[in-house]
Amino acid sequence: MHKTIEPAILYFGTPVVLISTVNVDGSINVAPMSSIWWLGYSAMIGLDASSQTAENLLRTRECVLNMASAENVDAVDRLAKTTGRKKVPLHKKAIGYRYEADKLNVSGFTTEASMSVLAPRLKECPVQLEAKLAKVVEFGRDNVKTAIPMGAFELNIEKVHVDESLLIEPNRPYVDPDKWHPLIMSFRKFYSTGDYIHESRLGQGSESQYAPWKKIGFKKKVLNWLLARNTHRYKQSLREHSDN
Repeated sequence: MHKTIEPAILYFGTPVVLISTVNVDGSINVAPMSSIWWLGYSAMIGLDASSQTAENLLRTRECVLNMASAENVDAVDRLAKTTGRKKVPLHKKAIGYRYEADKLNVSGFTTEASMSVLAPRLKECPVQLEAKLAKVVEFGRDNVKTAIPMGAFELNIEKVHVDESLLIEPNRPYVDPDKWHPLIMSFRKFYSTGDYIHESRLGQGSESQYAPWKKIGFKKKVLNWLLARNTHRYKQSLREHSDN
């Protein structure tokens, strides 16, 4: 029998992607995320509008989607709760995020040049997708359970790079699903093709921290005021770039 529930997050299981973008000063930002889906050669990703990745994407209109495998899990987890934004947004600071200027050094990933975008690929990731921004829309703006400004970024996939060991045959462009084991995040735990493989820093603390709409009374009013005040400029940035 089904039971009606109201979980704080809806991460039922999606692949972990490391997005590489270029900062204003030319340095590289790397950010793990797991809100992504594909249709043909287009991908839709969801980002916190206050993130350095969102800012870089809006400015440069390009990135690389580096698909992490099970072997990359330690490096991915080292990036959890880090941000490339010097002034850590209040809602991130509240759950333990810290500023890291050199995320490549923190993670241990190394880079290689891309073919169609300036953002580099991460050499250790078996699948790398060079992408350019096609469209952005503000996401969840009328949903009372959307606590922070979010954007849905539609990306055109320009180049696909796959480690040849994952191919069914060396000279055919087909990935063997028996060889490719993507890193999956499901409700703040890491899995790969069904197996729970690693603890996640994002799993620390109560899940309720992601559901400020569940607060009541004065606490809810104060929290809503703080979030609105702290995220106003990120919402404005999304609306300025939005195509809707």
